[in-house]
Amino acid sequence: MSSNAYDNGLWTRRYHPAPDSPVRLVCLPHAGGSASFYFPVSRSLSPAVDVLAVQYPGRQDRRHEPLVPDIQTLAQLVADELSGWLDRPLAFFGHSMGASVAFEVARILRRDRGIELAHLFVSGRRAPSRFRDERVHQESDEGLIAEMRKLAGTAGSILGDEEMLRMIMPAIRNDYRAAETYRYEPGPPLECPVTSFVGDADPKVTLDEARAWAEHTTGDFEFEAFSGGHFYLAAHQAAILDRIRGELGVGVAAV
Repeated sequence: MSSNAYDNGLWTRRYHPAPDSPVRLVCLPHAGGSASFYFPVSRSLSPAVDVLAVQYPGRQDRRHEPLVPDIQTLAQLVADELSGWLDRPLAFFGHSMGASVAFEVARILRRDRGIELAHLFVSGRRAPSRFRDERVHQESDEGLIAEMRKLAGTAGSILGDEEMLRMIMPAIRNDYRAAETYRYEPGPPLECPVTSFVGDADPKVTLDEARAWAEHTTGDFEFEAFSGGHFYLAAHQAAILDRIRGELGVGVAAV
């Protein structure tokens, strides 16, 4: 990995190492999210799957680091970090903004290293080719908080804690800006299987926008809608993890 302001070994969290697993799942967080969002995923999939959760700069133990202002730069930095984790097949799971990052990292790994993913799981995000003119990042802090409450992605206790809000607001605004200013640059489709998950009442993505991920791979494509909004995952975690195990061919984890 090249030396730069972000090169500090803090990019990945391997909460439950699974050295004998046949596949590694890299999980990428949503806007304002952190690696710890995927701790339950790591716990549930280990030891069948070796889970890596990505920690973006500007939050939690990286809160004093410079924020990454755009998806393309963030994807390149993540791809650089993953150069040390290529000893087994890679699959990606990205929710919301994380889905866009996962897609761009997949493109970089194939372009620069000839690596095709074992599987790409995208969640709560429209396909890259589907554009929306969104400008939530230009709202006041109150507007951003209102958006977070609408999506129910941040615990109410945090939304009511002024000190905590001041701490996380720069990262949230940065991530919204990165996600909303992301523009897909046409190129060859992926060849790996892609599975798109979405909540059927998600205000950020329609079912058709989520199905359009099929346009971005020549591999198998699966689509599944769950009841719920943008963070439908909380109510359907077991079903989603079962789908991931099935698609990765690792069966049901031991209890």
